[in-house]
Amino acid sequence: MADDSKEFDLIVIGSGPGGYVAAIRATQLGMKAACVEADKLGGVCLNIGCIPTKSLLTSALLVNEVKGADKHGISFGEVTVDLGPAQERSRKVAQQLNRGVGMLFRKNKVTHIEGWGRLAGDGKVEVDTPDGTETYRAQHILLATGSRPRSLPFLEIDGDRIWSSDHALFQKKAPESLAIVGAGAIGMEFADIFEAYGSEITILEAMDRVLPVEDRDVSAQMAKAYRKRGMTIHTGARLESSEVVDDGVVLHFKDKDGKDQELKVERVLSAVGRIPNTEDVGLERAGVKLTERGNFIHVDEWMQTSVPGVYAVGDCAGGALLAHKASHEGIVCVEKIAGVSHGPVDYSNIPNCTYSHPEVASVGLTEEQAREAGHDIEVGKFPWVGNGRALAHGDSDGFIKVIRDRKYSEILGAHIIGPHATELIAEFVIGRHLESTAEEMEKAIHPHPTLSEAVAEAALASLGRAIHI
Repeated sequence: MADDSKEFDLIVIGSGPGGYVAAIRATQLGMKAACVEADKLGGVCLNIGCIPTKSLLTSALLVNEVKGADKHGISFGEVTVDLGPAQERSRKVAQQLNRGVGMLFRKNKVTHIEGWGRLAGDGKVEVDTPDGTETYRAQHILLATGSRPRSLPFLEIDGDRIWSSDHALFQKKAPESLAIVGAGAIGMEFADIFEAYGSEITILEAMDRVLPVEDRDVSAQMAKAYRKRGMTIHTGARLESSEVVDDGVVLHFKDKDGKDQELKVERVLSAVGRIPNTEDVGLERAGVKLTERGNFIHVDEWMQTSVPGVYAVGDCAGGALLAHKASHEGIVCVEKIAGVSHGPVDYSNIPNCTYSHPEVASVGLTEEQAREAGHDIEVGKFPWVGNGRALAHGDSDGFIKVIRDRKYSEILGAHIIGPHATELIAEFVIGRHLESTAEEMEKAIHPHPTLSEAVAEAALASLGRAIHI
Protein backbone atom coordinates (compact mmCIF):
# COMPACT_ATOMS: atom_id res chain seq x y z
CA MET A 1 0.00 0.00 0.00
CA ALA A 2 1.26 3.48 -0.91
CA ASP A 3 2.28 5.80 1.93
CA ASP A 4 -0.18 8.72 1.69
CA SER A 5 2.27 10.95 3.58
CA LYS A 6 4.64 10.69 0.61
CA GLU A 7 2.05 11.22 -2.15
CA PHE A 8 1.26 14.76 -3.32
CA ASP A 9 -0.44 16.59 -6.14
CA LEU A 10 2.49 19.01 -6.32
CA ILE A 11 6.02 18.92 -4.97
CA VAL A 12 8.03 22.13 -5.15
CA ILE A 13 11.83 21.93 -4.90
CA GLY A 14 13.08 25.21 -3.44
CA SER A 15 11.36 27.65 -1.07
CA GLY A 16 12.39 31.02 -2.49
CA PRO A 17 9.87 33.61 -3.73
CA GLY A 18 8.94 31.37 -6.67
CA GLY A 19 8.70 28.13 -4.72
CA TYR A 20 6.93 29.01 -1.51
CA VAL A 21 4.37 31.21 -3.27
CA ALA A 22 3.61 28.43 -5.76
CA ALA A 23 3.13 25.89 -2.95
CA ILE A 24 0.75 28.19 -1.07
CA ARG A 25 -1.27 28.98 -4.20
CA ALA A 26 -1.54 25.25 -4.92
CA THR A 27 -3.12 24.53 -1.54
CA GLN A 28 -5.49 27.47 -2.01
CA LEU A 29 -6.64 25.72 -5.18
CA GLY A 30 -7.29 22.47 -3.35
CA MET A 31 -4.06 20.67 -4.16
CA LYS A 32 -2.00 18.65 -1.70
CA ALA A 33 1.39 20.36 -1.86
CA ALA A 34 4.85 19.92 -0.38
CA CYS A 35 7.93 22.12 -0.54
CA VAL A 36 11.44 20.67 -0.29
CA GLU A 37 14.12 22.97 1.12
CA ALA A 38 17.69 22.12 2.12
CA ASP A 39 18.41 25.44 3.82
CA LYS A 40 16.28 28.25 5.27
CA LEU A 41 12.71 28.87 4.12
CA GLY A 42 12.44 31.94 1.91
CA GLY A 43 15.47 31.19 -0.24
CA VAL A 44 18.19 33.63 -1.22
CA CYS A 45 15.90 36.67 -1.50
CA LEU A 46 14.61 36.54 2.03
CA ASN A 47 17.70 35.25 3.82
CA ILE A 48 20.78 36.53 1.95
CA GLY A 49 19.39 38.80 -0.74
CA CYS A 50 16.58 41.29 -1.18
CA ILE A 51 15.38 41.63 2.41
CA PRO A 52 18.61 41.96 4.44
CA THR A 53 20.09 44.18 1.72
CA LYS A 54 17.13 46.54 1.97
CA SER A 55 17.55 46.60 5.74
CA LEU A 56 21.18 47.69 5.33
CA LEU A 57 20.18 50.28 2.71
CA THR A 58 17.66 51.71 5.17
CA SER A 59 20.46 52.02 7.73
CA ALA A 60 22.73 53.64 5.12
CA LEU A 61 20.05 56.18 4.23
CA LEU A 62 19.62 57.06 7.91
CA VAL A 63 23.38 57.58 8.22
CA ASN A 64 23.32 60.06 5.34
CA GLU A 65 20.25 61.84 6.70
CA VAL A 66 21.91 62.23 10.09
CA LYS A 67 24.90 63.82 8.38
CA GLY A 68 22.54 66.50 7.04
CA ALA A 69 20.47 66.90 10.21
CA ASP A 70 21.80 70.40 10.89
CA LYS A 71 19.55 71.68 8.08
CA HIS A 72 16.61 70.69 10.26
CA GLY A 73 17.96 72.37 13.38
CA ILE A 74 19.27 69.10 14.85
CA SER A 75 22.81 69.15 16.22
CA PHE A 76 25.01 66.25 17.31
CA GLY A 77 28.50 65.91 18.58
CA GLU A 78 30.89 64.01 16.35
CA VAL A 79 28.86 61.41 14.43
CA THR A 80 30.38 57.94 14.35
CA VAL A 81 29.06 55.01 12.35
CA ASP A 82 29.39 51.28 12.92
CA LEU A 83 28.28 48.71 10.37
CA GLY A 84 28.05 45.94 13.01
CA PRO A 85 24.68 46.87 14.60
CA ALA A 86 23.18 47.54 11.16
CA GLN A 87 24.31 44.10 9.98
CA GLU A 88 22.88 42.45 13.11
CA ARG A 89 19.57 44.28 12.57
CA SER A 90 19.45 43.03 8.97
CA ARG A 91 19.78 39.44 10.18
CA LYS A 92 16.93 39.89 12.65
CA VAL A 93 14.69 41.21 9.88
CA ALA A 94 15.54 38.21 7.69
CA GLN A 95 14.97 35.77 10.56
CA GLN A 96 11.56 37.26 11.29
CA LEU A 97 10.46 36.78 7.69
CA ASN A 98 11.97 33.30 7.58
CA ARG A 99 9.75 32.31 10.50
CA GLY A 100 6.87 33.98 8.66
CA VAL A 101 7.18 31.59 5.71
CA GLY A 102 7.01 28.65 8.09
CA MET A 103 3.86 30.12 9.62
CA LEU A 104 2.33 30.57 6.15
CA PHE A 105 3.10 26.93 5.35
CA ARG A 106 1.33 25.78 8.49
CA LYS A 107 -1.64 28.09 7.88
CA ASN A 108 -2.04 26.87 4.30
CA LYS A 109 -1.26 23.22 5.08
CA VAL A 110 1.85 23.07 2.90
CA THR A 111 4.09 20.16 3.93
CA HIS A 112 7.66 21.31 4.51
CA ILE A 113 10.16 18.56 3.64
CA GLU A 114 13.63 19.37 4.96
CA GLY A 115 16.50 18.15 2.79
CA TRP A 116 18.08 18.31 -0.66
CA GLY A 117 15.59 17.38 -3.34
CA ARG A 118 16.26 16.06 -6.83
CA LEU A 119 14.21 14.59 -9.66
CA ALA A 120 14.23 10.80 -9.84
CA GLY A 121 12.08 10.45 -12.94
CA ASP A 122 8.55 9.08 -13.35
CA GLY A 123 6.99 11.59 -10.93
CA LYS A 124 9.41 10.83 -8.10
CA VAL A 125 11.50 13.18 -5.97
CA GLU A 126 14.38 11.90 -3.86
CA VAL A 127 15.23 13.93 -0.79
CA ASP A 128 18.52 13.61 1.09
CA THR A 129 17.79 14.13 4.78
CA PRO A 130 20.00 13.76 7.87
CA ASP A 131 18.33 10.37 8.38
CA GLY A 132 18.86 9.08 4.84
CA THR A 133 17.18 9.34 1.45
CA GLU A 134 13.39 9.45 1.22
CA THR A 135 11.33 9.14 -1.97
CA TYR A 136 8.17 11.13 -2.60
CA ARG A 137 5.72 11.07 -5.50
CA ALA A 138 3.67 13.78 -7.21
CA GLN A 139 1.71 14.21 -10.38
CA HIS A 140 3.36 17.61 -10.80
CA ILE A 141 6.88 18.69 -9.77
CA LEU A 142 8.01 22.32 -9.82
CA LEU A 143 11.67 23.31 -9.73
CA ALA A 144 12.43 26.63 -8.04
CA THR A 145 16.09 26.12 -7.20
CA GLY A 146 17.20 29.73 -7.69
CA SER A 147 20.66 31.05 -8.51
CA ARG A 148 24.00 31.96 -6.96
CA PRO A 149 26.67 34.63 -7.55
CA ARG A 150 28.86 34.15 -10.60
CA SER A 151 32.63 34.01 -10.21
CA LEU A 152 35.02 35.22 -12.93
CA PRO A 153 38.17 33.22 -13.83
CA PHE A 154 40.31 36.31 -13.15
CA LEU A 155 38.35 37.29 -10.03
CA GLU A 156 37.82 34.14 -8.00
CA ILE A 157 35.54 34.70 -5.02
CA ASP A 158 37.23 33.51 -1.82
CA GLY A 159 34.94 35.04 0.81
CA ASP A 160 37.86 36.82 2.47
CA ARG A 161 39.44 39.42 0.24
CA ILE A 162 37.13 38.91 -2.73
CA TRP A 163 33.45 38.79 -1.80
CA SER A 164 30.22 37.86 -3.46
CA SER A 165 27.05 39.67 -2.41
CA ASP A 166 26.48 36.83 0.08
CA HIS A 167 29.75 37.58 1.89
CA ALA A 168 29.14 41.34 1.80
CA LEU A 169 25.91 40.89 3.78
CA PHE A 170 27.72 39.38 6.74
CA GLN A 171 30.41 42.02 7.20
CA LYS A 172 30.39 43.77 10.56
CA LYS A 173 33.09 46.25 9.62
CA ALA A 174 33.33 48.40 6.51
CA PRO A 175 36.71 48.12 4.78
CA GLU A 176 38.76 51.26 4.28
CA SER A 177 38.60 50.76 0.52
CA LEU A 178 36.31 48.59 -1.59
CA ALA A 179 36.29 47.96 -5.33
CA ILE A 180 32.96 46.84 -6.75
CA VAL A 181 33.14 44.99 -10.06
CA GLY A 182 29.78 45.35 -11.79
CA ALA A 183 27.48 48.37 -11.69
CA GLY A 184 24.14 46.62 -11.93
CA ALA A 185 21.54 46.85 -9.16
CA ILE A 186 23.49 44.64 -6.73
CA GLY A 187 26.78 46.48 -7.19
CA MET A 188 25.19 49.91 -6.89
CA GLU A 189 23.24 48.96 -3.77
CA PHE A 190 26.34 47.71 -1.95
CA ALA A 191 28.26 50.80 -3.06
CA ASP A 192 25.58 52.86 -1.30
CA ILE A 193 25.82 50.81 1.89
CA PHE A 194 29.59 50.68 2.28
CA GLU A 195 30.14 54.33 1.27
CA ALA A 196 27.71 55.41 3.98
CA TYR A 197 29.71 53.43 6.55
CA GLY A 198 33.02 54.94 5.53
CA SER A 199 34.51 52.85 2.73
CA GLU A 200 36.29 54.53 -0.16
CA ILE A 201 34.39 53.13 -3.16
CA THR A 202 35.65 52.43 -6.69
CA ILE A 203 33.17 51.00 -9.18
CA LEU A 204 34.31 49.13 -12.31
CA GLU A 205 31.76 48.46 -15.05
CA ALA A 206 32.50 46.85 -18.42
CA MET A 207 29.53 48.51 -20.14
CA ASP A 208 29.57 52.18 -21.08
CA ARG A 209 27.40 53.24 -18.13
CA VAL A 210 26.23 52.26 -14.66
CA LEU A 211 22.88 50.45 -14.39
CA PRO A 212 23.19 49.43 -18.05
CA VAL A 213 19.67 47.95 -18.27
CA GLU A 214 18.13 51.30 -17.35
CA ASP A 215 17.39 54.32 -19.53
CA ARG A 216 20.52 56.28 -20.45
CA ASP A 217 19.27 59.45 -18.76
CA VAL A 218 18.77 57.52 -15.53
CA SER A 219 22.26 55.98 -15.75
CA ALA A 220 23.80 59.44 -16.21
CA GLN A 221 21.90 60.87 -13.23
CA MET A 222 22.90 57.90 -11.07
CA ALA A 223 26.59 58.26 -11.92
CA LYS A 224 26.40 61.98 -11.15
CA ALA A 225 24.81 61.30 -7.74
CA TYR A 226 27.42 58.71 -6.77
CA ARG A 227 30.35 60.85 -7.91
CA LYS A 228 28.92 63.72 -5.86
CA ARG A 229 29.17 61.41 -2.84
CA GLY A 230 32.88 60.89 -3.59
CA MET A 231 32.74 57.51 -5.31
CA THR A 232 35.04 56.79 -8.24
CA ILE A 233 33.39 55.21 -11.29
CA HIS A 234 35.13 53.62 -14.26
CA THR A 235 32.76 52.64 -17.07
CA GLY A 236 33.99 50.84 -20.19
CA ALA A 237 36.52 49.18 -17.85
CA ARG A 238 37.83 45.71 -18.68
CA LEU A 239 39.18 43.83 -15.68
CA GLU A 240 42.13 41.68 -16.72
CA SER A 241 43.54 40.23 -13.52
CA SER A 242 43.38 40.25 -9.74
CA GLU A 243 46.05 39.39 -7.20
CA VAL A 244 45.41 38.83 -3.51
CA VAL A 245 48.25 40.28 -1.43
CA ASP A 246 48.85 40.44 2.32
CA ASP A 247 46.97 43.68 2.87
CA GLY A 248 44.45 43.68 0.05
CA VAL A 249 43.80 42.99 -3.61
CA VAL A 250 45.50 44.45 -6.66
CA LEU A 251 43.31 44.79 -9.75
CA HIS A 252 44.58 45.39 -13.26
CA PHE A 253 42.13 46.78 -15.81
CA LYS A 254 41.96 48.74 -19.03
CA ASP A 255 39.99 51.96 -18.79
CA LYS A 256 37.58 53.23 -21.45
CA ASP A 257 40.51 54.82 -23.33
CA GLY A 258 42.38 51.50 -23.44
CA LYS A 259 44.97 52.58 -20.90
CA ASP A 260 46.32 50.07 -18.36
CA GLN A 261 45.29 50.87 -14.79
CA GLU A 262 46.26 49.37 -11.44
CA LEU A 263 44.05 49.63 -8.38
CA LYS A 264 44.88 48.41 -4.89
CA VAL A 265 42.03 48.04 -2.38
CA GLU A 266 41.41 46.30 0.92
CA ARG A 267 38.47 44.26 -0.39
CA VAL A 268 36.70 43.54 -3.69
CA LEU A 269 33.01 42.79 -4.24
CA SER A 270 32.26 40.78 -7.37
CA ALA A 271 28.79 41.75 -8.60
CA VAL A 272 28.91 40.42 -12.15
CA GLY A 273 25.66 38.50 -12.24
CA ARG A 274 24.30 35.15 -11.13
CA ILE A 275 24.16 31.60 -12.46
CA PRO A 276 21.31 29.09 -12.03
CA ASN A 277 21.35 26.27 -9.50
CA THR A 278 20.71 23.47 -11.97
CA GLU A 279 23.38 21.00 -10.85
CA ASP A 280 22.58 17.92 -8.75
CA VAL A 281 18.81 18.29 -9.00
CA GLY A 282 18.29 15.27 -11.26
CA LEU A 283 17.69 17.12 -14.52
CA GLU A 284 19.65 14.73 -16.73
CA ARG A 285 18.17 11.68 -15.04
CA ALA A 286 14.65 12.97 -15.62
CA GLY A 287 15.37 14.16 -19.17
CA VAL A 288 14.86 17.88 -18.50
CA LYS A 289 16.56 20.06 -21.14
CA LEU A 290 18.63 23.16 -20.47
CA THR A 291 18.98 26.26 -22.62
CA GLU A 292 21.97 26.52 -24.95
CA ARG A 293 23.15 29.67 -23.21
CA GLY A 294 23.47 29.94 -19.47
CA ASN A 295 22.35 26.44 -18.43
CA PHE A 296 18.90 27.64 -17.45
CA ILE A 297 16.00 25.20 -17.48
CA HIS A 298 14.11 25.45 -20.77
CA VAL A 299 10.41 26.22 -20.24
CA ASP A 300 7.40 27.29 -22.30
CA GLU A 301 5.03 30.16 -21.52
CA TRP A 302 3.33 28.05 -18.82
CA MET A 303 6.67 27.16 -17.19
CA GLN A 304 6.45 23.56 -18.48
CA THR A 305 9.84 21.93 -19.08
CA SER A 306 10.65 19.40 -21.79
CA VAL A 307 9.26 16.69 -19.50
CA PRO A 308 5.46 16.54 -18.97
CA GLY A 309 4.55 17.17 -15.34
CA VAL A 310 7.85 18.91 -14.54
CA TYR A 311 7.95 22.72 -14.35
CA ALA A 312 10.49 25.41 -13.47
CA VAL A 313 10.10 29.00 -12.26
CA GLY A 314 12.28 31.86 -11.10
CA ASP A 315 16.02 32.27 -11.54
CA CYS A 316 16.66 28.66 -12.58
CA ALA A 317 14.32 29.19 -15.55
CA GLY A 318 16.17 32.29 -16.79
CA GLY A 319 14.90 35.68 -17.86
CA ALA A 320 15.02 38.56 -15.40
CA LEU A 321 16.42 37.29 -12.09
CA LEU A 322 13.85 39.06 -9.93
CA ALA A 323 11.89 37.83 -6.93
CA HIS A 324 8.58 39.31 -8.07
CA LYS A 325 8.97 37.70 -11.48
CA ALA A 326 9.57 34.32 -9.80
CA SER A 327 6.47 34.66 -7.62
CA HIS A 328 4.25 35.48 -10.58
CA GLU A 329 5.66 32.58 -12.57
CA GLY A 330 4.88 30.26 -9.67
CA ILE A 331 1.28 31.46 -9.49
CA VAL A 332 0.77 31.31 -13.28
CA CYS A 333 2.21 27.79 -13.39
CA VAL A 334 0.07 26.43 -10.56
CA GLU A 335 -3.11 28.08 -11.82
CA LYS A 336 -2.53 26.51 -15.24
CA ILE A 337 -2.10 23.10 -13.59
CA ALA A 338 -5.33 23.62 -11.64
CA GLY A 339 -7.25 24.72 -14.75
CA VAL A 340 -7.98 28.26 -13.58
CA SER A 341 -5.43 30.12 -15.69
CA HIS A 342 -5.75 33.85 -16.23
CA GLY A 343 -3.04 33.92 -18.90
CA PRO A 344 0.76 33.68 -18.99
CA VAL A 345 3.17 36.12 -17.35
CA ASP A 346 3.33 39.52 -19.03
CA TYR A 347 7.11 39.83 -19.24
CA SER A 348 6.84 43.24 -20.88
CA ASN A 349 5.42 44.71 -17.68
CA ILE A 350 7.86 43.52 -15.02
CA PRO A 351 9.38 46.45 -13.09
CA ASN A 352 13.09 46.80 -12.31
CA CYS A 353 14.11 48.33 -8.99
CA THR A 354 17.38 49.48 -7.46
CA TYR A 355 17.01 50.42 -3.79
CA SER A 356 20.04 52.67 -3.50
CA HIS A 357 19.97 56.38 -2.76
CA PRO A 358 18.80 57.74 -5.10
CA GLU A 359 16.32 54.96 -5.80
CA VAL A 360 15.80 53.80 -9.38
CA ALA A 361 12.78 52.02 -10.87
CA SER A 362 11.50 51.39 -14.36
CA VAL A 363 9.01 49.43 -16.42
CA GLY A 364 8.65 48.91 -20.15
CA LEU A 365 10.93 50.24 -22.87
CA THR A 366 13.77 52.71 -22.55
CA GLU A 367 13.78 55.67 -24.94
CA GLU A 368 16.51 53.96 -26.96
CA GLN A 369 14.58 50.68 -27.18
CA ALA A 370 11.37 52.46 -28.18
CA ARG A 371 13.10 54.27 -31.03
CA GLU A 372 14.88 51.09 -32.18
CA ALA A 373 11.52 49.30 -32.24
CA GLY A 374 10.24 51.92 -34.67
CA HIS A 375 7.71 53.62 -32.40
CA ASP A 376 6.72 57.22 -33.09
CA ILE A 377 7.25 58.50 -29.56
CA GLU A 378 7.01 61.58 -27.41
CA VAL A 379 9.14 61.78 -24.28
CA GLY A 380 8.20 63.71 -21.16
CA LYS A 381 10.46 64.35 -18.19
CA PHE A 382 9.40 65.90 -14.90
CA PRO A 383 12.15 66.88 -12.42
CA TRP A 384 11.67 66.35 -8.70
CA VAL A 385 12.62 69.97 -8.11
CA GLY A 386 9.13 70.81 -9.42
CA ASN A 387 7.44 68.69 -6.76
CA GLY A 388 6.58 70.37 -3.43
CA ARG A 389 6.73 67.22 -1.33
CA ALA A 390 10.18 66.30 -2.67
CA LEU A 391 11.45 69.81 -1.92
CA ALA A 392 9.98 69.72 1.59
CA HIS A 393 11.65 66.39 2.21
CA GLY A 394 14.97 67.71 0.94
CA ASP A 395 15.26 65.03 -1.73
CA SER A 396 14.67 66.70 -5.08
CA ASP A 397 17.42 65.33 -7.33
CA GLY A 398 16.33 63.21 -10.28
CA PHE A 399 13.19 62.94 -12.39
CA ILE A 400 10.36 60.83 -13.76
CA LYS A 401 10.52 60.08 -17.47
CA VAL A 402 7.58 58.83 -19.53
CA ILE A 403 7.80 57.48 -23.07
CA ARG A 404 4.49 57.34 -24.91
CA ASP A 405 3.41 56.23 -28.35
CA ARG A 406 1.92 59.19 -30.24
CA LYS A 407 -0.70 57.16 -32.14
CA TYR A 408 -2.62 55.71 -29.19
CA SER A 409 -0.88 57.53 -26.31
CA GLU A 410 0.16 54.14 -24.93
CA ILE A 411 2.72 54.31 -22.12
CA LEU A 412 5.65 52.43 -23.63
CA GLY A 413 7.99 52.98 -20.71
CA ALA A 414 8.39 54.81 -17.43
CA HIS A 415 11.64 55.55 -15.61
CA ILE A 416 12.10 57.07 -12.17
CA ILE A 417 15.22 58.15 -10.31
CA GLY A 418 14.69 59.86 -6.98
CA PRO A 419 12.65 59.60 -3.78
CA HIS A 420 10.58 56.42 -3.33
CA ALA A 421 10.98 55.46 -6.99
CA THR A 422 10.52 51.77 -6.18
CA GLU A 423 7.09 52.44 -4.69
CA LEU A 424 5.90 54.92 -7.31
CA ILE A 425 6.72 52.65 -10.26
CA ALA A 426 3.68 50.53 -9.32
CA GLU A 427 1.43 53.31 -10.64
CA PHE A 428 2.89 52.84 -14.10
CA VAL A 429 2.81 49.04 -13.81
CA ILE A 430 -0.91 49.14 -13.02
CA GLY A 431 -1.52 51.79 -15.66
CA ARG A 432 0.16 49.70 -18.34
CA HIS A 433 -1.63 46.55 -17.14
CA LEU A 434 -4.97 48.32 -17.54
CA GLU A 435 -3.85 49.75 -20.91
CA SER A 436 -4.19 53.30 -19.63
CA THR A 437 -3.17 56.20 -21.83
CA ALA A 438 -0.91 59.00 -20.66
CA GLU A 439 -4.02 61.20 -20.45
CA GLU A 440 -5.71 58.73 -18.09
CA MET A 441 -2.69 58.65 -15.80
CA GLU A 442 -3.11 62.39 -15.30
CA LYS A 443 -6.93 62.34 -15.14
CA ALA A 444 -6.72 60.15 -12.06
CA ILE A 445 -6.58 62.81 -9.35
CA HIS A 446 -3.41 62.59 -7.25
CA PRO A 447 -3.40 63.98 -3.68
CA HIS A 448 -1.46 67.14 -2.89
CA PRO A 449 1.20 67.50 -1.68
CA THR A 450 2.61 64.06 -2.52
CA LEU A 451 5.40 62.56 -4.54
CA SER A 452 2.75 60.76 -6.59
CA GLU A 453 1.79 64.08 -8.19
CA ALA A 454 5.02 63.82 -10.17
CA VAL A 455 3.62 60.69 -11.86
CA ALA A 456 0.73 62.75 -13.23
CA GLU A 457 3.07 65.62 -14.17
CA ALA A 458 5.41 63.27 -16.04
CA ALA A 459 2.43 61.91 -17.96
CA LEU A 460 1.47 65.50 -18.81
CA ALA A 461 5.06 66.20 -19.82
CA SER A 462 4.87 63.38 -22.38
CA LEU A 463 1.86 65.22 -23.82
CA GLY A 464 3.81 68.47 -23.96
CA ARG A 465 1.76 70.23 -21.30
CA ALA A 466 3.28 69.78 -17.83
CA ILE A 467 1.97 72.37 -15.38
CA HIS A 468 4.78 72.82 -12.86
CA ILE A 469 7.84 73.08 -15.11
